[in-house]
Amino acid sequence: MKKNFFIAFEGIDGSGKSTQVKLLKEKLEAAGLKVYVTCEPTDSPMGKMIRDIFSHKIEADHRTIAALFVADRLDHLLNKTNGILKMLEDGYTVITDRYYLSSYAYQSPYMDLNWVIQANSLSAGLLRPDLNIYIDISPEISIERINKGRTSVELYETIGNLKNVRDKYFEIIELLKNEEKIFVTNGNQAPGGIANEIWTEISNRFLEDPENKN
Repeated sequence: MKKNFFIAFEGIDGSGKSTQVKLLKEKLEAAGLKVYVTCEPTDSPMGKMIRDIFSHKIEADHRTIAALFVADRLDHLLNKTNGILKMLEDGYTVITDRYYLSSYAYQSPYMDLNWVIQANSLSAGLLRPDLNIYIDISPEISIERINKGRTSVELYETIGNLKNVRDKYFEIIELLKNEEKIFVTNGNQAPGGIANEIWTEISNRFLEDPENKN
């Protein structure tokens, strides 16, 4: 059994990541692990700026957004109070709602994918997830869920962009299949079914003692 580990949830908007993060946290804590949940953009000043751009309070070029994510992610990792590396060192299993694969998928429709990967290479060099969990839903379901739960639409939340982002996710999954550990689950099913699939994958990878397997 691995002592603690780092999990990143990925998916287009409305994929149900927040729900699955919560359910996984509860199951891991029931299994006796200390769990720290976090997300990107963070609540740092850089993360707040990104959120203000997404909500159209301020305007910024896509290259500026990409650079802000790079800075926010590095602070997310390196912050001495509650950074991911600090929490892992303190024995927590860390779950993040989005990490650098989100940058690859959301920003590469607007700029060269290799540039985005290179811009995030320091973060990847510092810490790759022990597992990336990609929850796949159709852009049509994404828009339906967004419209139900929101009074306004954020940047990137259009059907055309979400189709591009979903395509980019699968391009990235194929491109990085030898570098990243990525588990894909069908997000169109009921939340309980998704949670069970994720729990089976987590249990097999991290919680079962290999010496006790037949």
